[in-house]
Amino acid sequence: MKPKFLQLLDNRKESGSYRSLSLFQDFVDFFSNDYLGLSSKLKIESQKFTRLGSSGSRLISGNSSEAEGCERFLADFFQSEAALVFNSGYDANIGLFSSVPQKGDTVIYDALIHASIRDGVRLSLAKSYSFAHNDLHDLEKKLTRSEGSVFVAVESLYSMDGDICLLDEVIDLCAKYNAYLIVDEAHAVGVFGEDGKGLSYQKEVFARIVTFGKAYGFHSAAVLGSQDLKNYLVNFARSFIYTTALPIQDYVFIQKQIESSRDNQLRIQLQSNIDFFRSKLNYQGVSAANSPIQIIEVPGVENALSLAKRLQENNFAVKAILSPTVPEGQERIRICMHAFNTKGEINNLIEILLHF
Repeated sequence: MKPKFLQLLDNRKESGSYRSLSLFQDFVDFFSNDYLGLSSKLKIESQKFTRLGSSGSRLISGNSSEAEGCERFLADFFQSEAALVFNSGYDANIGLFSSVPQKGDTVIYDALIHASIRDGVRLSLAKSYSFAHNDLHDLEKKLTRSEGSVFVAVESLYSMDGDICLLDEVIDLCAKYNAYLIVDEAHAVGVFGEDGKGLSYQKEVFARIVTFGKAYGFHSAAVLGSQDLKNYLVNFARSFIYTTALPIQDYVFIQKQIESSRDNQLRIQLQSNIDFFRSKLNYQGVSAANSPIQIIEVPGVENALSLAKRLQENNFAVKAILSPTVPEGQERIRICMHAFNTKGEINNLIEILLHF
């Protein structure tokens, strides 16, 4: 590699923000997005498929009755006119935001929006502005100076703070200024709403992004919206058009995982664990009371890494979240609660947090 690239890596190492892969085998899980524990409950039953690999993109040889059946199921379950499956949440956001907003349009996004949406916006020809996180006044200020068709992008549950969008108020502002609202429900579906249908379920939004790699314990994602939106994405979303489709069996597994998630007892147990964690810790942070993501702010890279190391030494799988993923000075430990965590595991975790 060229020296300038190696220097960038050295800079990361010196600042303590160098990323590397890690493996936590036989650790207590407080870091995954498997909120309901469904990733370990997928039962792969004997089933005959005409083929396993999709063999091509959906527009060439990769379409199948399983894919179309899955999309009909998703549209029905999430009560949307149509659904289009993408290979991941990243692909869905890249495809949607790079193709729908046009030159002369404006995209306004929450300052804490996921990187995949920022990347999709960069690939479009639209103007874009961020608004201060969950700040309705700043959002309205940006709406008043927007041009063309205006798109507002939010997450219903924010992945790095664990707080919840002021969705009803954002919907009202979008209606006032004739803006199209897009809601990324990645961390909310499976956990919130009737049968886990999310926080924007049955609300007036232009598009919803739902992912299956978090509470549903599998992989891939879908854009929910009108049939016209689906038709448009099939024709113009490059991350859909130019990629090999999912393996055929995956479309069946998506449906199975969603059906498994309808067991409301899993959500009840998850909330019980969240309540126990917050009450025992006397939690005073920014995360919502019902969020499976609970943030412990530990400003400073060295401090956050030190606490993460202490927890890992005690067999807890956690990761420090460092800049540039979060702003410098807002480093943190991101605790993910699950339905399968025991009260004993949570209590032992809290003991370390309280005495750090």
